[in-house]
Amino acid sequence: MRFVMCVILASLFANDAIADEQTTIIHAGTLLAVPGNAPATKQSIIIEGRQIVRVEDGFVDPADLSGDVTVIDLSDKFVLPGLMDMHVHLLGELGPNSRTDALHVTTSMQALKGAMHAKRTLEAGFTTVRDLGGKPEAIYALRDAIDDGFVPGPRIFAAGSSLAATGGHGDVDGVKAELLTLWTPETICDGPYDCRRATRYAIKYGADWIKITATGGVLSDTATGTDQQMTDDELKEIIDTAHGLGVRVAAHAHGTDGINAALRAGVDTIDHGSFLDRESISLFRQTGAYLVPTLSPGYKIPAQMEGNPFFTEAIKAKALAAAAASKANFGSAYDAGVKIAFGTDTGVTKHGENADEFGMMVENGMTEMDAIRSATVVAAELLEMSDTLGTIEPGKMADIIAVDLSPLDDITVLESVTAVIKNGKRFK
Repeated sequence: MRFVMCVILASLFANDAIADEQTTIIHAGTLLAVPGNAPATKQSIIIEGRQIVRVEDGFVDPADLSGDVTVIDLSDKFVLPGLMDMHVHLLGELGPNSRTDALHVTTSMQALKGAMHAKRTLEAGFTTVRDLGGKPEAIYALRDAIDDGFVPGPRIFAAGSSLAATGGHGDVDGVKAELLTLWTPETICDGPYDCRRATRYAIKYGADWIKITATGGVLSDTATGTDQQMTDDELKEIIDTAHGLGVRVAAHAHGTDGINAALRAGVDTIDHGSFLDRESISLFRQTGAYLVPTLSPGYKIPAQMEGNPFFTEAIKAKALAAAAASKANFGSAYDAGVKIAFGTDTGVTKHGENADEFGMMVENGMTEMDAIRSATVVAAELLEMSDTLGTIEPGKMADIIAVDLSPLDDITVLESVTAVIKNGKRFK
């Protein structure tokens, strides 16, 4: 048996080595290699294994290269870097049974559902995501399984459980006391020293990012609003501790006071930012933090609320207020030069529909090119991965997608991706 297993493992490693040595040519009809720069026509992208080695004018003949060469013909397509969504929740999807699912759906089943959602996300053209809140064991297993090639999906930067104040958004709500006790995450914390412990705990168990819920949330079944819930000293301690361990911090923040407190404390991204104000914009520009606006729930959730038992009166009131504010304030932040990275809060909305966010961003004042940059160049900067992701250039990972028409003319064509290559492998 040991001999058979060794043969199987040797075969798998050999196949991986072959894949890593494979040469691929992509013939691109129109290529937006670096979003922000003008596209070029009739380009060839040369890939060796998982990495782009060069981009050449014209369509390179495979006979001009040595060894076995695969050609992917996208000569009638618009080709651009793989897209990146900086706010998803892969393990679930909001629906009428979301509250009762907590009683019946195991962690293992969450991971399997997450694999299904990850495949849909990849096929929609998103080759990298940041997952900001999910069962740690399940989301870390899914992240690692994708990295190891066991299941298809985008590369995942995962936060696991949110750090939140007792009784705040990110804590358990709406169930009986025994379940509140049983289900409370280890990352719920009160006071700076306890929050230091929770930060270290999250990183110890595998968090790539720390997520804090600085303010109340729309989907918590409480009437506690969307204002600041974690105190200034708690926010500062979490951020300093995470940064000291080389991990960046994202803040769920709707209310103005919580947005500004998190920015003053040195947070790296503000996610949602619904009620940001002039002071928020000034702080964004001073600190260099990114706004991840997640407009999709504000567009899609109000239409789903009537007749859906998940949406209590408290949730409805918060959802409508946040939706109205986020649209107006997105435009203000963009006009003021705040760095905006693409994010959808998918999981609250349907997986695989991530690209709908592009149309919402353009509708609220962003140019088509800047919308694409937000999901490529800017997202790579946010992740501190600009050396490997975000553009189609030599030395970058071969994450490439194609659409039929130019998204610079009609951004909604990104909702219908026709080809997806991740790490040099074609998935669609």
